[in-house]
Amino acid sequence: MEFAKNQQNSWYENKEQVLVAVDCIIFGFDNETLKLLVFKREIQPLKGSWSLIGSFIRQNENANQAGLRILKDITGLENIFMEELKTYSAVDRDPGARCISIGQYALIRIDENNKELVNKHGAFWFSLDELPELVLDHNQMVKDALDRLREKARFSPIGFELLPKHFTLPQIQTLYEQIFQKKLDSRNFRKKLLSLNFLKKTEIKDKSSSKKGAYLYEFDYEMETDQSFIFKG
Repeated sequence: MEFAKNQQNSWYENKEQVLVAVDCIIFGFDNETLKLLVFKREIQPLKGSWSLIGSFIRQNENANQAGLRILKDITGLENIFMEELKTYSAVDRDPGARCISIGQYALIRIDENNKELVNKHGAFWFSLDELPELVLDHNQMVKDALDRLREKARFSPIGFELLPKHFTLPQIQTLYEQIFQKKLDSRNFRKKLLSLNFLKKTEIKDKSSSKKGAYLYEFDYEMETDQSFIFKG
C-alpha cells in the first residue's frame, strides 16, 4: 500500500506549475447605463493598469466558489447571478507566470452593492463607452461576456438580475438599449414585452419625470409562460 501511494504521488512531483485564476466580468445597471466594475491592478507586473477583478483559486474551492467569494469580497452581495464564460489559456497571456484564467460574468444591481467595499478595493464603475483599456486579455473577456449577455437577453428576461424590484417600461427598454447598444422602437418593444406573462403591473406610479406619472411593473417570478422569449436586438 505504501509503495502504491508513493508511486501515485510521484506522478505529481517535479511537474511544471500552472496557476489557475478566476476573473470576474461584473456588469451593473443604474437605471440609465450598463456599467462594468474594474479596478487598478495592485501587483506587478503591470501594476497600476486597469483590470478586471480576480483571484487565484484556493485549495479548498472550485471555480464557482472562487467567483462567488470574489463577488462577495468586492460588492458585499450574495445570491447573485453568475455564470461561467470560458477558459483563457494562451501560453503568453500573463507575463508574470504561466496562468490559466476562468472567466465568470455576473449581473448585479448597482444600487444594492456595498459602496464602502467597492471603494476600499479601489474599484470603479465605468459605462461601456468610457471603459479604459484593460490589462492582459481582459478586453477580450469583456467582449466575450457582452456577446454572451446579448445572446442571453434574446431568449430570457435578463432584467430579473439588473433592474430594481419595481421599474417602469422605459427603464427596461433603456436596459435593453444599453445591452444591445442601439435605440429600439418603443411601440414594438413594449408590445412584445407586454404580450409575455412575466411582467406584473402594480398600482404604484413613478412621478419623478411627469405629473401624470408612469405605472411601475415588477417581475412575476412564479409565472410560467408558454411563449418563447425571443428578442431581436
